Formats: sequence, structure tokens, C-alpha cells
Amino acid sequence: MADKAIRANLKMKLRAGQASPAPPVGSTLGQYGVNMMDFINPFNEQTKEMQGAELTVHITIYEDRTMDFRIVSSPTDDRIRSVLKIDKGSGRPNSEKISKKLSQADLTKIAEDKAKDMNTDDIDAVKKMVAGTARSMGVEIEQ
Repeated sequence: MADKAIRANLKMKLRAGQASPAPPVGSTLGQYGVNMMDFINPFNEQTKEMQGAELTVHITIYEDRTMDFRIVSSPTDDRIRSVLKIDKGSGRPNSEKISKKLSQADLTKIAEDKAKDMNTDDIDAVKKMVAGTARSMGVEIEQ
């Protein structure tokens, strides 16, 4: 596939198992002349187990109107907010911390889930990335 000429690289946020020809899928893929059902059916099939979760999809459209897509799990900050059951991070993370702390167990769980999307198998490296995201939200990590 790498030898095909790439026409576009797209990124969309979609709910798992709920892609439909309506916007944003239809309007985005339609402008490149690809058959949107070639995306919708496989996407919904691959994500039906995660029903309703917000996913990021990277779509590569080629000149011959074929496409590949790769599903990336929900963003790290969404996972942190979900685990801590908070609506948002701190607006001033350096001076105002969130009252809840992220446990080492939660940090490891998020890192293991995110490692699938990364180009590394080093869980410690992914944990550092997740911890950095948490810090930028004003969330402290339990030691």
C-alpha cells in the first residue's frame, strides 16, 4: 500500500460503532470521491465492542480512491478525566491542583491502553507521557 500516491490524510473523532453517512463522515469522505460505505461498515464492525466511546480515526485516502484507516483510542486527557470522574482539568495547573490524585494503578492502566497507539512497547515511557498530560491538567500522581 505504501507505493500508492496519497491524496489526503484525514483525522476525525467518531463514536465507536456509530459512523453513518451523515456529517462528518459523509461530507468529509464525499469530497474525495471515495465510497463512504467502504469506511462506515468496517469501522462500525471493528468498534462495536467499544460502543459509544469517542475515538479518533486516521484515514489515508489514495489517488485511486481507495483508503486505509487506523483507529486511535480516546485521548489521554479524556481517560484521566474519566478515571477521576472530573469534568475538566485545572485552568491554572501550576498553581491550582485538582483535589483528586491519579493512583499508580490508574496511571499504569491508562499507559497500557495507550501503548497500543504509540510506537513503543516501553510502558514506563508511556507512563511518563500520561503523567505529563496529568500534570498539565493540574492532576497530581500518587507516589
